[in-house]
Amino acid sequence: MTQPPQGDFGAPYDPSPGAPQPAPGYGYPPQQPGPYGRQPGPYTQPPGPYVQQPGPYTQQPGPYGRQPGYGYPPQPPTVVAAPGGPAGPGGGGRFRGRTGVVVGAVLAVVLLAGGGIWLATGDDGGGRKPVAGPSDVTGKPSASPTVGKDDDKSVAGPTAAELNSGREPGEAKVAWLAENGVDLPEYGEETHGPWFSGDIIAKGMYRKVTGYAVTDGAEKWSLALPTDLCASPTAPTADGKVVVGIEDNVSESEASCSVLQMIDLRTGKAGWRKTVDRSAMQDGLSHVAMSISGNTVTFGRNTASDAFRVSDGKELFGRREGVCQPFAFTGGDRMLAAVSCQAEPADPVRQQVQEVDPVTGAPKWTYELKPGWSVAHVYSARPLVISIQQPEKWAVVVLNDNGTYRSQMVGDDEDYAVRCGEGSVEMGSNLDGCAGVAADASRFYLSTLPDPGAKTETNKVVAFDLATGKSLWKAPAPGGRLMLPLGVEGGKVLVHVEAAYRKSGETGTLEPSTGAFTTLLKHPSSAADTENSLYEPKAAYRDGRSFLLPQRISQDEDEEEKAATAVLVFGE
Repeated sequence: MTQPPQGDFGAPYDPSPGAPQPAPGYGYPPQQPGPYGRQPGPYTQPPGPYVQQPGPYTQQPGPYGRQPGYGYPPQPPTVVAAPGGPAGPGGGGRFRGRTGVVVGAVLAVVLLAGGGIWLATGDDGGGRKPVAGPSDVTGKPSASPTVGKDDDKSVAGPTAAELNSGREPGEAKVAWLAENGVDLPEYGEETHGPWFSGDIIAKGMYRKVTGYAVTDGAEKWSLALPTDLCASPTAPTADGKVVVGIEDNVSESEASCSVLQMIDLRTGKAGWRKTVDRSAMQDGLSHVAMSISGNTVTFGRNTASDAFRVSDGKELFGRREGVCQPFAFTGGDRMLAAVSCQAEPADPVRQQVQEVDPVTGAPKWTYELKPGWSVAHVYSARPLVISIQQPEKWAVVVLNDNGTYRSQMVGDDEDYAVRCGEGSVEMGSNLDGCAGVAADASRFYLSTLPDPGAKTETNKVVAFDLATGKSLWKAPAPGGRLMLPLGVEGGKVLVHVEAAYRKSGETGTLEPSTGAFTTLLKHPSSAADTENSLYEPKAAYRDGRSFLLPQRISQDEDEEEKAATAVLVFGE
C-alpha cells in the first residue's frame, strides 16, 4: 500500500490561488513555473521507508505487505519519526498535522581504479537491478531473498479442486486460479492489469500478456512481447483494446520505456507499434504515466506528453506551446490532466489540474494550485477529488464540476493510507487507479492505516462529507483484517477485505449512510493461505466474481516463481 506523505495536514489548504482560469490557449505568463528543476515538494522529499526506485512500475510495498515469500533485496535504512505518536510506514500522514522527521538513506559511491564514480546498485550483471524492499507494519524492512536459484526443484501450486475440498457452508468457491508460469528476472516483476473485455480478463507480466476466460480461467490467448513491459493504463477502451509501454531493447542499463504496443484483448492480436522520442535528457529521466480515455491513449512524462488514437496509432497531440506541460492524465469518460508550469529552470514550479478534450488536448478549464503544492493523484473524476502534496503536508481537495474549489477533507486523529503504486504520479504511478478510495455524489471514502496499538493488523474506512469535508462515520474492517474501498456500485461502497494469517478475505459493501458492512462473497477459509500469499492484491468484482492479482511476483526459486498464483478468482 502507498501512503500519503508524513506531515502537517492541520493548516487548511488555501483555495484562493486556485480559482479556475480561462483556457483559450496553452500559454502561460513567463514568470510561472513548470516541469523542470523541481522546487521543494513531494517529488523532492527524502526517501521514506519505501525508497522509491526509478521506473514507471517499481511501486513499493506498504503496510499490507506481510508475506515473507515475496521478498526483495534489503533497502537502505530509513527512519520516519513523528512527535506525538508512532510513524506510519511509508509516511502515512495524520490529517491533524504531525510533522515527521525523515532521515534519508545515503547511496554508496565507489571510486574505480580509473578515477570514475558509480552508484552501488547491487546488480551483479546476471539479473535485474534490485528495487527497494518491503516494510512491515512498523516500517522496518523485511527479510531479503536468498541469492541463487535451484532450477531442478519441481513445485506445483494448488488446484481449484484442492482448495475447494475444505470449503465450509456459506463460503464462496474458488472458481479458478492461474499460475504465473513465467521465469522472471531476479527480484521479480510487477503485474499489469487486470483488463476486462467481454468474457476475457487479461494481465501482463514481464514480456507476456495473457487472456483468460472469466468463467473458468481457460487460457484464450497469449502474446509474447520482444522486451519488458514498463508502463500500462488502468483500463482498456470500451471495445477491448489496450496500449502498453515496452522497453526499446533488452539492455539492463540502456533500455528506455519508449515503445507503444497496441493489443486487441478480444483476440490477443498485436496491433500498431510506435516509438516515442525520449532523447531529451530530462525526458529520459522521467517516469511514465499512461491512460486511456475514449479512443485516446496518453503517454505522460514530466517534460512532455503525447497522445495517440488507440485504433490506428495516429498522433493526436503532443508538447504544448508555452511553459505549462501536462505530465499525466486520467482515463475513463473524463480526461483530467496534471500540469506543471515553469518559465526558467530556476523559477518555482506551479502546478494545475485541467479537464481536457481527449481528441485535441485543449483544456476546458484550469484550476491552479496554491504555490508549493503538487498534484499527486486523482482519486475520483466524478465527483472530482484530488490528492495534493507538499513535503510535510497532504490534502484531499474536492472541486466542482467546472473546476472551482468546493471543499477540503478535514483531519482527525486517524492515519490514512491509499494504494496507488507510488506516493505520487511523478514517483512512477498513473494519475488514476488508486485503491483505498471511493466517492459518490455526496461522500468520499478513505481507508486508514492499521492501528499500531492493535493486536492484529486491522484498519477502518472513513466517510467524509463532500460539502463540508468533515468525517461522518468510521467502519472497522470485519474480522480483524484490512479493508479497502474499490469504488461505488449500485449505490453501495464496494470494498475488498484482504486475507490475513489463517483468515480468508471477502468482498463486501458498506452502506453509504451508516458504514454497515454486508458480505457479497465470503472467500473460502480453505484457500486462505493461497489468498494471503498474493502480495498487495489488486482486486476487482464483476458479475458476482471476485478477481485478485498480486501487485508483483517474486520468489527465491525459479520453479516456485512459475508456480506462484497470478490470478485467483472466487464465485458462487
